[in-house]
Amino acid sequence: MRSIRPSFTVRRGRGASRRTSPALAAVALASALALTATACNGDDNADGKPAASATAAGSSDGKFKIPDDLRQRLKEHGIDIDKWKNGAWKNWNQKDWLREANDFINPIIKGLWDPDRMRHANDPDKGVDDNDISGDQGVTDPTPAVVQAKAVQPPYHTSAATSGKLFFDSPEGTMVCSATVVEDPAHPGKSNLIWTAGHCVHAGKKGGWYRNLAFVPSYNNAAKSADDLQHATRSEIAPYGVWWADAAKTSQQWIDQGGETGGNGASYDYAVIHVTPEQGHAGKSLEETVGGALPVNFDAPAVPKVQSITASGYPAAPPYDGQLLYQCQDKPGRLSIDASAPTMYRIGCTMTGGSSGGGWVETGSDGKPALVSNTSIGPVTSGWLAGPRLGTVAKAVYLSVSKKFAGQ
Repeated sequence: MRSIRPSFTVRRGRGASRRTSPALAAVALASALALTATACNGDDNADGKPAASATAAGSSDGKFKIPDDLRQRLKEHGIDIDKWKNGAWKNWNQKDWLREANDFINPIIKGLWDPDRMRHANDPDKGVDDNDISGDQGVTDPTPAVVQAKAVQPPYHTSAATSGKLFFDSPEGTMVCSATVVEDPAHPGKSNLIWTAGHCVHAGKKGGWYRNLAFVPSYNNAAKSADDLQHATRSEIAPYGVWWADAAKTSQQWIDQGGETGGNGASYDYAVIHVTPEQGHAGKSLEETVGGALPVNFDAPAVPKVQSITASGYPAAPPYDGQLLYQCQDKPGRLSIDASAPTMYRIGCTMTGGSSGGGWVETGSDGKPALVSNTSIGPVTSGWLAGPRLGTVAKAVYLSVSKKFAGQ
């Protein structure tokens, strides 16, 4: 989550400065250029280079051939795919990064996310000082009492099968967030969609799309300690595989207003990602692989009517180390950081950075759990978390990703 000041003068935060119409025009469309490259010996690190020759599942001769139109689109971004696979993605020239903002470019680099790289990924948060936010607008309830996060009982595949970690690269280095497997209306029972925070896929108004996004469901499924993970194999850390993003979308409000710190864009801080298995399709979707997916409720009750929300995530900032899954359960209050933006949910919780993007689940009137929000912001000192309420803009983001792959 992005950190903000705990005392409650909140800056117009992470919300749009204007009202928006509930239309697809409010959605940031990001078409992935899905390619596959093979890493040397399957043991790539931050400085490693993939093999010069690459293979792609489904090609008749086992060789990886890039369609001419796709290669041309890459060239329009100044990207030579061979150089990209060999480490050119590490070039974060600000001008180039911003020029690429209209396309989410995420070629699969097999083996890039090895156990060491996963373990040492940092949370993307930037703490702010006590004077960074100001202005209490709209309806805000008193700061909630602190709720101590509880470790989820392993194996995670049994107790929290839809939860996992989202890894990506930013100009600051390797980063990590949390994410949740959600249903896909275009593919009932066979979803390849995950839900996370907007700031876990895009840097907001001063940056572009992050790179090398990959999801690991049930990360560290057995809940091994950091010491025990020092020599863990990739299959132990990622028992249900590594799934690369081949499309990602967030709200236009987040892209226009979002920032590294404070509350800017927080009311629209969500994203939907479509993923594909690193090793190529073997017939099973992500939902089938993990054994479930959560429905998303875009018409959740008003905050006072919600009795309980459970937030899940892999907190990475101290006192946590990012290796274990935690949850907080609390009755939400209201947090308003911009009178023109939707009021957010807020709960007491000690989870820290790294839990960003983790799903917030409520049991509906039908007795079934549904995702109603995700972790977006919290104070530097921890103690509470806030997440956006999901309405028409969020639904447009969600449906646009689903429709993109409806015929596939």
